Amino acid sequence: MNYAYLLRCRDGSLYAGWTNDLAARVKAHNAGEGAKYTRSRRPVELVYFEEFETREEAMSREWHLKRLSRQEKLALISQNRNQAEETGAIMEAGITSIAGRDPE
Repeated sequence: MNYAYLLRCRDGSLYAGWTNDLAARVKAHNAGEGAKYTRSRRPVELVYFEEFETREEAMSREWHLKRLSRQEKLALISQNRNQAEETGAIMEAGITSIAGRDPE
């Protein structure tokens, strides 16, 4: 699977990216091995993600996420908290929590 995601950085900023291994990518960001933007803003917290079949779909969604205003990103994160829980998939991916959600 491929993912487009949003991270909340230590300074409160939001970072959009894409990956084919969500757990490994978040760990890489927190280890300082991720994007240059997040290196000086660690730790980061996964606050939103979407799953896609193809790399192209995930990359396209990342492109759209990057162009949203901060308020639009925050609204998306807030709406997602109220949607069906994806915690089981997150736990399987090795991520213990997403901001605003409690693991089951």
